[in-house]
Amino acid sequence: MFIFFFICVAGVIAVIPLHFLSVEHIKLEKKYGQNRGKRIGEIFSLFSGWGFFLFWAGLWFSPQPRFVLPLLSNLSVVFPFVNLSIPVVHLIVFVPLFLSGAWLGIAGVRGTTLKVAETHRANEIITSGVYSTIRHPQYLGGLLAHIGITFLFSAWYSLLSTPIVVLLVLLISKKEDKELSKEFGKEFQDYAEKVPMFLPRFRHRGKKVSPYRKSRPIHKIIEKTSD
Repeated sequence: MFIFFFICVAGVIAVIPLHFLSVEHIKLEKKYGQNRGKRIGEIFSLFSGWGFFLFWAGLWFSPQPRFVLPLLSNLSVVFPFVNLSIPVVHLIVFVPLFLSGAWLGIAGVRGTTLKVAETHRANEIITSGVYSTIRHPQYLGGLLAHIGITFLFSAWYSLLSTPIVVLLVLLISKKEDKELSKEFGKEFQDYAEKVPMFLPRFRHRGKKVSPYRKSRPIHKIIEKTSD
């Protein structure tokens, strides 16, 4: 029963180094040249992005023991056409978490465009919309959706793996921040000081300090670091 689940866990962990390589734009372009380095980075991004998502989904759907919260455990909704019974309390947990996660994910993609989300290659620092509140809305949305879907399917192993997923997402986010700092310098560092990674700060709304500015071409950054 648990073999497929652990294959998915191993798969999620295995694609992390590939993701790290995909965001090292300066290093790839210095090593392979601007155009080839860009293509290699995009290939790494597509494989790591889709691999991470598919293996992550495997944590929810793989055969595993089921759990039920003790509250209202005798009430459930039955879906006979898929032979699935979902405790009502799990539906109550699932709906707000999944909707919040989906909203964050969609808002994040809309803010950066689908191409940037797929290739992990930012052309500018976005400080408006959801990015004015948190730096990684798509990853936070993914974590919320993960917990919600785990409760929807009462997936016990998936629930136990949540700390591992949180750790991996944190490592990915820190790596992306590090590379963005190399590419955009003080602009990103100022942005990161004002906007938290995942948990928004609740404070009085004032005038926005971070500017919305076009980035320099990455080949100019490479030339500068080579001097």
